[in-house]
Amino acid sequence: MREKLGICVFIWFVLHESCVGRFVVEKNSLKVTSPGSLRDVYECAIGNFGVPQYGGTMVGTVIYPKSNQRGCKGFDHSFKSNPGGLPVFLLADRGGGTEKVNNKIETPECYFTLKAWNAQNAGAAAILVADDRVEPLITMDTPEEEDARSDYLQKISIPAALISISLGNNIKKALSNGEMVNINLDWRESVPHPDDQVEYEFWTNSNDECGPKCDSQIAFVKSFKGIDVKQIDKCIGDPDADVDNQVLKSEQEAQIGRGSRGDVTILPTLVVNNRQYRGKLDKSAVLKAICSGFQETTEPAICLSADIETNECLQNNGGCWQDKASNITACRDTFRGRVCECPIVQGVKFFGDGYTHCEASGALRCGLNNGGCWKKTQEGRTYSACIDDHSKGCKCPPGFRGDGVNTCEDIDECKEKLACQCSQCKCKNTWGSYDCRCGGSNLLYMREHDTCISKDANREVGWGFIWVIILGLAAAGLGGYAVYKYRIRSYMDSEIRAIMAQYMPLDNQAELPNNPAPYAYA
Repeated sequence: MREKLGICVFIWFVLHESCVGRFVVEKNSLKVTSPGSLRDVYECAIGNFGVPQYGGTMVGTVIYPKSNQRGCKGFDHSFKSNPGGLPVFLLADRGGGTEKVNNKIETPECYFTLKAWNAQNAGAAAILVADDRVEPLITMDTPEEEDARSDYLQKISIPAALISISLGNNIKKALSNGEMVNINLDWRESVPHPDDQVEYEFWTNSNDECGPKCDSQIAFVKSFKGIDVKQIDKCIGDPDADVDNQVLKSEQEAQIGRGSRGDVTILPTLVVNNRQYRGKLDKSAVLKAICSGFQETTEPAICLSADIETNECLQNNGGCWQDKASNITACRDTFRGRVCECPIVQGVKFFGDGYTHCEASGALRCGLNNGGCWKKTQEGRTYSACIDDHSKGCKCPPGFRGDGVNTCEDIDECKEKLACQCSQCKCKNTWGSYDCRCGGSNLLYMREHDTCISKDANREVGWGFIWVIILGLAAAGLGGYAVYKYRIRSYMDSEIRAIMAQYMPLDNQAELPNNPAPYAYA
């Protein structure tokens, strides 16, 4: 039996069966930082309109108006400034307001979106809607009635969240007691970000019941991604064939939630890393959600553009280590916030905690900001505390003392009597060294022995040394000749005599000369 089908987009348009299944309320964290009695982390439900700050956080002070507490009418004052200097989070009650029409009290419908629109126009940075009944958190959605105002729906740009009735009552009580309630809205974990890839799906239907927002959603669908017509034909298959469509079947299974994902019930819906997106379908807002699915420091450059996120390294260097002289910083901007991580610059790796300390390491480190070590030029000389053959550390060069990083102070060898201390020496300190001279013009200073000697004595000593060498060489020659004459030659003569005796009759051996050497070497 052929089912009634609509067209659904899951990267491309596919068919799906309309069904109602397990709906998952997407949430983000709400941390109350003050007062102390409420300090804790709570859950709140992300509204399906406005712009949730996926991957980021927002800090603000809560204000609960004395009138118009449901926010169904425009506010007659601004929430743009407050004593704490923080943005304002407007707390509004769920439900409709009351007004007098023709002497009758009526309670007109007051949509969640209208509350958010009125709060935004009054300067609030976000709206918190307190539930009016004890129940699990629900997702605030846009109205589908055709007579609902639609001119403001796509203009809502502040995030909206639903909180429980108990948390709402506690916040109201603290405010009535004169306490300041500060809250940190945190969307950093609203979308999983396990690695450097993001998987996303876009589900829509030709019969989407989107009410007054249809025009804007249709425009977004058309611009979302070019659709391959061949893939659509493959998905639809032969409409006259009474057989199962395997592509359709797999998409029907994908629409049914698995684990924490839940069924795809609201159409159109964007799914990022298996988590359903909540918020208006705007290219900038959707891109924020996709960017939040990347692991920190792996996001593409477009995610770090000024239109998408705030560069926290621009303010006080993000609280990270920085070498202003060489413009090297440990602050790395990511979509989800800054990280303090010692950098790699021109092949040189820096090591440290990234917050208070980073130190260059490796053979090339002295070529980059002198390895972070002390260096100074004075009196035509340059000294450095960076040692090329050391992979790390700084050490003041000879003639200086200090930590090697910030300071190296000249040592006064003369004053501290570390050199030039002979009786005839005259010492003068220089930057990084010293100058030592002898008192007389006929004296010569020998630095390695820290002493003065006569120049004449030096010459005599020089010639004497040369004569010693000459006499030594002569003695060695005579000794060699004596060895040759009395030892080596005697040995050779005896050997030659023995050889000749082998070839002569015994009677003639007595005639052999005692020194046959002339015959042997003829």
